Amino acid sequence: MSIDGPRILTPPLQYIVGSFACIGGGLFGLDISSMSGVLSNHAYKDTFGNPGPNAQGAIVASMPAGSFAGALAVSKMADLIGRKWTIIISGWIWVIGSVLQCAAVNRGMLVVGRVISGLSVGIASAIVPVYQSEITEPRIRGRLVAMQQWSITWGILLQYFVEFGCSYIDGVASFRIPWGLQMIPAIVLSVGMLFFPESPRWLVDHDRDAEALEILADLHGGGDPNNELVQLEIAEIKGQVHFERTEGAKSYLDLFRPGIFRRVTLGASLQMWSQLSGMNIMMYYIIYVFQGAGLTGRRGNLIADSVQYVLNVLFTIPAIIYIDKWGRRPMLLAGTLLMGFWLMLVGGLQGRYGEWGRVDDDRVWVITGHDGITKAVIVFSYLFVCSFAITMGPVSWTYPAEIFPMRVRAKAVSVSTAANWAFNFALAWAVPPGLSNIAYKTYFIFGTFNFAAFVHIFFMFPETAGRTLEEIEDVFAQGHMFSAWSIKRDVGRKTLSDVRQAHEKHEVYEVASHDEKASA
Repeated sequence: MSIDGPRILTPPLQYIVGSFACIGGGLFGLDISSMSGVLSNHAYKDTFGNPGPNAQGAIVASMPAGSFAGALAVSKMADLIGRKWTIIISGWIWVIGSVLQCAAVNRGMLVVGRVISGLSVGIASAIVPVYQSEITEPRIRGRLVAMQQWSITWGILLQYFVEFGCSYIDGVASFRIPWGLQMIPAIVLSVGMLFFPESPRWLVDHDRDAEALEILADLHGGGDPNNELVQLEIAEIKGQVHFERTEGAKSYLDLFRPGIFRRVTLGASLQMWSQLSGMNIMMYYIIYVFQGAGLTGRRGNLIADSVQYVLNVLFTIPAIIYIDKWGRRPMLLAGTLLMGFWLMLVGGLQGRYGEWGRVDDDRVWVITGHDGITKAVIVFSYLFVCSFAITMGPVSWTYPAEIFPMRVRAKAVSVSTAANWAFNFALAWAVPPGLSNIAYKTYFIFGTFNFAAFVHIFFMFPETAGRTLEEIEDVFAQGHMFSAWSIKRDVGRKTLSDVRQAHEKHEVYEVASHDEKASA
């Protein structure tokens, strides 16, 4: 279906529904800052026994460990109770985790709270992009799903400033207040989602066609069920659901079917590359990065960190606006090259001008006596974050949410998102010991990962922008497993008459097959 043809003005309701669910993504951002903002907090260190690199890595990694389990749980929940109620439940789970973290008096209680919060984040991070992709029209689908990443950046930024303000409070309130306040967005999400619609594709799959048509009309047709776009979408959804029902039962075995397994590997590997890009270093452990650059002093470090989080928010905006125009492939290719380049520069400067020293009684590879080099490392770190924000960040959520057929979408996206959390867990635990043992070489490792991701994306990731979720089936039917660039951006696009004609042919074929079986 061409996105350049006549279109009604997109109703504001579509943006409201699609963006409100993004609060679920913001929970992940809140968690990142809830940890990164306390790493230099003496009250936090004293309360939890001055955790060393390995122990601190384990505390941070407990959240993605829970998220891994949450992402896998989504598949059953989303297909059984619907996309909407799965999001609502994720919010209440987050509240329970936040309460436990806020009240934590030892590492064990803190880790349990973070695991429970992780369950919430895993569920939300897997289901919100699915929900968004299923309720939005192709012209703006990438934009709205990309807002998932923007909400993460806002969560990081807002929580970090709360942490920064509370850092002036003496005692445990400096970290307990931020940990308690982070439950508020989850309450807003769970209560607010009660007033929003269910996914029309899920409704059709559960034989609730009239409700699905009404929702599509409200969201995409200004309330008119006879709008051409609405009729096109409901016809495609019905046809796709009918086809998938005849293909067999929904199960995890479907993920290994020809044509599906390829997409599962693409979705999971993209989430893997988003973690191996090195963004974990710059988000969770930016304080350690800037300490190594020679920026000492708690207040100065916190201010420098906040600049990075502001840039993360700002540079996600162009990606949201232009992701459907630029396309997924160009953004991923440009992003991986740029991120690899900046990390190699940071590692090279650290290796050339740094040496082992001590900062706050911790052994750190640090640059001293080179003010210009310190500033250069900070600037290159900022440029890395900007490169991620405008490319890999939004696309890593958009692409996996749109490449799977309805019958396996929830399961496949949950597997893709679980890959994100599996690598998030490993890296969150491994980075502190890595920085304290191999220091600047850590940056070279992540830089190399980015260049490897570029090669993988160039050969194997086809473009998906501008098509309905049903039309994307034609993209992968083209083949070109190792020559993705050969699939043009107009492949798969259909008009309403094309869909109706195909549907009529399918009905004629079914009637003929039935008559043949009856006569036999």
